[in-house]
Amino acid sequence: MPSLRPSGAKSSTDKRFAAAQAGREKRDPLEDEARFLRSWFERPLVTGSVTPSGKMLARTMASYVDPRLDGPVIELGPGTGPVTDALVRRGVAQERLILIEYNPDFCALLRRRFPRATIVQGDAYAIAETAGPLLAGKAAATVSSLPLFTKPLEQRLGLLNAAHDLMRPDAPFVQFTYALVPPIPKRCDAGSYMASRSNKVWLNLPPARVWVYRRP
Repeated sequence: MPSLRPSGAKSSTDKRFAAAQAGREKRDPLEDEARFLRSWFERPLVTGSVTPSGKMLARTMASYVDPRLDGPVIELGPGTGPVTDALVRRGVAQERLILIEYNPDFCALLRRRFPRATIVQGDAYAIAETAGPLLAGKAAATVSSLPLFTKPLEQRLGLLNAAHDLMRPDAPFVQFTYALVPPIPKRCDAGSYMASRSNKVWLNLPPARVWVYRRP
């Protein structure tokens, strides 16, 4: 049966997405790559990558966040915002996003692109101090693009524990990695966390995998 919607009319979904995009600065992939490359040369251990996350990787990370659950969504190391954009497209309202970014230039860019999100310039590894005071309730998820392998294992575990202390029960801590091994070894999460992984995202450059950690 042909659609009764007039030609050119927008559906409610189209309108909601258009509203979410209103006032936002559009991403230029080439400019973002140049920003990342410059940041990597200046602070390689902080930026961790020479390019932003690709669309497929960003969508895979966002897919583990349920937008129907109440509570803020914390993003660690958003960079130029590709994963942030994927979260918004998935249905997470900008107002729910708390973005913690160390690079001041990236923070300024994020404020233009996501004007209704809360952007914090600070240390994402000190998540209890940077995000904790901003939470009115338990967070629904934490999504991380931090280069965890540049930190000792003890600090990685500390971040994972601190993030889960701020989240609701069974909330996901989502982390991507280019490495062949998980960012938190299985021998360390046994009994404390349930770990799952995505398939390899071959369309990302370089190919990556997403790991998700939950408290049982």
